[in-house]
Amino acid sequence: MPKKFAYRGHTLEELQSISMDEFIVLLPSRHRRSLQRGLTTQQRILLEKVRNARRAMDKGQSVTVKTHSRDMVIIPEMVGVTVLLHTGKDFKEIQVTPEMIGHYLGEYGITNKPVKHGQPGIGASRSSMYVPLK
Repeated sequence: MPKKFAYRGHTLEELQSISMDEFIVLLPSRHRRSLQRGLTTQQRILLEKVRNARRAMDKGQSVTVKTHSRDMVIIPEMVGVTVLLHTGKDFKEIQVTPEMIGHYLGEYGITNKPVKHGQPGIGASRSSMYVPLK
């Protein structure tokens, strides 16, 4: 039997039905303090776009929300929405799932590319200058 999702003992339906103030109490201290200080203008715009996207999804349309707001805490209202998150260079598509609740959006859009070291090529070192090509 698959494990049912629960965030601190509350199901997704319960989390979506409670008020924002009741949800904030469930969060870890760093996230709770961030939301208690209030949302920035950029975060408010993101929340409005998410609400509009939810309405459009209820009508059967597929909508993506584009944002630079990496410091937004994922709230239950955002579950199911596709977010295009800015990584500094381009936008990464993120599908918000229930397991992401309580994390920052920026945690899911890595900003640096992992270094992949390959074989040294010609000119990589002083000794490679004398290697015959064929």
